[in-house]
Amino acid sequence: MLRLKLSRLSHGPAMPVPSLLPADALPSAPAFGDALAGARVCPQTLTWLALRRSTSTRLLSEPGPDPEQIRSLLRVAARAPDHGKLTPWRFVVLTGDARRSYGEKLAAIAISRNPQMDEAGLKVERERFLRAPCVIAVVSRAGDHAKIPVWEQHLSAGAVCFALLLAGQAMGLAGCWLTEWPAYDDAARAALGLAAAERIAGFIYLGSPGEAPRERERPDLDGIVTYYEV
Repeated sequence: MLRLKLSRLSHGPAMPVPSLLPADALPSAPAFGDALAGARVCPQTLTWLALRRSTSTRLLSEPGPDPEQIRSLLRVAARAPDHGKLTPWRFVVLTGDARRSYGEKLAAIAISRNPQMDEAGLKVERERFLRAPCVIAVVSRAGDHAKIPVWEQHLSAGAVCFALLLAGQAMGLAGCWLTEWPAYDDAARAALGLAAAERIAGFIYLGSPGEAPRERERPDLDGIVTYYEV
């Protein structure tokens, strides 16, 4: 059995910004029908996953991924499990001024719902998507299907979110998976170009790491794992 040696993370006030992997560092996409490895022994991947930690948006900064790097990340994320090969999800990418434009729309929606909102609250909404240089919305477009339950399609969108976050971190980016109120507001979703039946599975915030995140409490496996016995 492979055993992992987990070293203690250093949580200094700041961490060096790693060089991002270029887009062409990824292998070319395999062609349909190519033989692929069903398993691959990779201790480095297991060690990294055992120490993986999301990073708060307050610790994200420039630079973010460039367009080619974003495309590579999306290609990786789109390999998530997808029962029936329905592709029940899509992506909306927000970078540059698009983040500010969407924030202005959120502020307008917020003040229409709460005319008493003060300038500080409006500032939060205007800058909500400026907390990282790149934000990618994973949109679930699940629908009724003769064989594939809607629930499984939503789960696939969640798998895409995690795959995208992992891919970004493996490229050298820090990030986190959020939803917040815009994910659940009809007007906010429409302002992002979503159809009425579409939902936000997550907003993946990606940027360069600032201060190193600290480990959080993790579940006790003894309290959440049972073995079915005959």
